[in-house]
Amino acid sequence: MPATTIDGKALAALAREDLASRSARVRERGGRVGLDALLVGGLVGGLVGGPDKDAVGPARVYAQNQKTTCDTLGIDYRLHELVCSSADDIAGRILVLNEREDCTAIMLHLPLPAGVDPYDVQRLIDPVKDVEGVNPANIGNVVYGRDGYAPCTALSAMALIESTGINPKGKLAAVVGASDVVGKPLAVLLMRGEATVVSCNEFTPDLESLTREADILVVAAGVPGLITGAMVKPGAVVIDVGVNRVEGEDGKLRTVGDVDFAGVVPVASFISPVPGGVGPMTVAVLLRNVVAAAEREFGVRN
Repeated sequence: MPATTIDGKALAALAREDLASRSARVRERGGRVGLDALLVGGLVGGLVGGPDKDAVGPARVYAQNQKTTCDTLGIDYRLHELVCSSADDIAGRILVLNEREDCTAIMLHLPLPAGVDPYDVQRLIDPVKDVEGVNPANIGNVVYGRDGYAPCTALSAMALIESTGINPKGKLAAVVGASDVVGKPLAVLLMRGEATVVSCNEFTPDLESLTREADILVVAAGVPGLITGAMVKPGAVVIDVGVNRVEGEDGKLRTVGDVDFAGVVPVASFISPVPGGVGPMTVAVLLRNVVAAAEREFGVRN
């Protein structure tokens, strides 16, 4: 039997169902539910320009879609555009937002200009306003199981696993990819779910021997089509976190994951697609954190 496709869009819609009413309760208390987002790039005549134009363009589209979604939920979305900024400029704006009483949630759109290390500026975001969970303090809280915001993509992948009804406890999980804000925290979250976790990457010797043993396989390596059907244990849950732009036979760019979807569907029990899997749920997790931050600030119980 072919794998069941995990519908990230439907799960995200369910996750957002109560956010509008929660947002309204905060506003009734005189509070503001808002997200302050920073977008860094060059603008020429209203269009993205400069050497980073191809990188900034998708971030701008994402920001616009983000605003549309926030509007439907009663979330005040403020986009702060910084033109051709240095690390000091970005850091300065973050520090100002940290101090503003009407700001309870901050996120930084990526990518950043060449030469600016995201770590250097993300670590400056006040942990209680860091709704993306990218401040090292919040990532550290994941390890210790303390209150805080875990990275949204890692939480999204966990939500997709939970949606299958399969409990990670006692299962063997393999996480392919060990980035600081996805692979590493996700491995820890699976450990906290009492799974036995193997962390590996595209350079792991005999990678197939590890992935074929995994009951839960999460792939976040950034390598298109890395995982084939022959590398998956029959009946495994496969979560594809990869987002890659590749050229199709028609010469047009398309978005694909790290998993050969068509090849893995006949083998797995559940599989998340790209697009339409982890991505929509990640946005829902972010907005849930935004509302929770406002509830905390204004003393509203969920």
